[in-house]
Amino acid sequence: MSIQKILVTGANGQLGWELSQLASTYPNYELVMVDRSVLDLSEPEKINTVLDTIAPDAIINPAAYTAVDKAETEKELAYTINAKSVEVMAAYAAAKQIPFISYSTDYVFTGDATSPYTTDTAIAPLNFYGSTKADGESLAFAANPNTIIIRTSWVFSSHGNNFVKTMMRFMKERDSLNIVADQKGRPTYAKDLAIATMKMIEAIDAGKTIKGVYHFANQGETTWFDFAKKIQSVAGLTCEVNPIKTIDFPTPAKRPAYSVLDTSRIEKELGIQIPNWETALQACYDQIMKAS
Repeated sequence: MSIQKILVTGANGQLGWELSQLASTYPNYELVMVDRSVLDLSEPEKINTVLDTIAPDAIINPAAYTAVDKAETEKELAYTINAKSVEVMAAYAAAKQIPFISYSTDYVFTGDATSPYTTDTAIAPLNFYGSTKADGESLAFAANPNTIIIRTSWVFSSHGNNFVKTMMRFMKERDSLNIVADQKGRPTYAKDLAIATMKMIEAIDAGKTIKGVYHFANQGETTWFDFAKKIQSVAGLTCEVNPIKTIDFPTPAKRPAYSVLDTSRIEKELGIQIPNWETALQACYDQIMKAS
């Protein structure tokens, strides 16, 4: 079957928005962008009716419950959106024999590794948000063995709320900031992830078999502190930025100390070179400036 109409959930989120910006680059595809007002993942019982109305040839699901700390108390809502509704969409895609791509997170891992997590590494989430995403993965694969899960980390964009925009705002408002320096990961520019996702759609459309778990993040690893310092440098801001330890900044949900993802599988199978996170940050900053 050929892919023409692609349903994209979470239209107002970082990744959904970046996918919508690519629509003109991919004129062969009709991207049907839906937000919560059309497809509410907190109501899984209504999903199939909406999908039948739209009748997509592929489903891309960036929509998620992402409030990591609130998930520790809003457990039922987080589970419904991140696990139950993902299962429903995966089952729908299986019944219609159409591609289904959903996204997961570095938070499915314990965070105590010393080398990058591969797509085969055993998962063991250390907070409830991570466990909902892990359950979403397993439920999706049980319902649809052809499911595609892309795990990503530290997502930023010129759109929506994220670390880059928050740091830029705080650095203008405050004299000093304390940033955690003992958590290591790979930042992800949502635009680069959106481009990789569309390349995946094109590959599937061309007859390539793509299924299972992939990792995507920009090249190079860093800490939140070094990420903040680079944001400061790129934006030319003068706030004092101090390194602190995770223990000095307690949060309701535990954070992984190490969540570097190995992205070799997606690079090899799609034949792509992922830009370095610093290059991606500069591109994002330029986009923020252009928009303002």
